[in-house]
This record gives sequence, structure tokens and C-alpha cells, in this order.
Amino acid sequence: MLKLILFGIGFVFVFEGIVYFFLAKKTHIMFKILNNTEPDKIRTFSSIIIIIGLCLIYFTLKSYQN
Repeated sequence: MLKLILFGIGFVFVFEGIVYFFLAKKTHIMFKILNNTEPDKIRTFSSIIIIIGLCLIYFTLKSYQN
């Protein structure tokens, strides 16, 4: 179980690093867009992403238990 958690965290770090590495010049544009976006929209989008992530984790762990 701990191996899967550490693998997941490591995978997230690698993916985040790759995104910022390849889109380094465009991060200023992304931050400007986020700065102009209402906080409620950001919270709603973040909540949806969290729910999708939790569902992926749940179903992945459920399939490993079988």
C-alpha cells in the first residue's frame, strides 16, 4: 500500500515537473489568466479535479485488492 502511495506522489511530481519544464515560457500567461479568474470558478474546477483524482485512487486500489 505504501509503495502505491509513494509511486503516486512520485508520478505527480514527475508530471508536474515536466509540465513546468516544457511550458516555462507560458507560465506567466497561465498566471495572468488565473489572476483574472474568479476564485469560485477556480474552487469549483479544483473540486472536480479532486473528486476525479479520488475516484481514480479508489478504483485503482479496489482493483488491486481483487
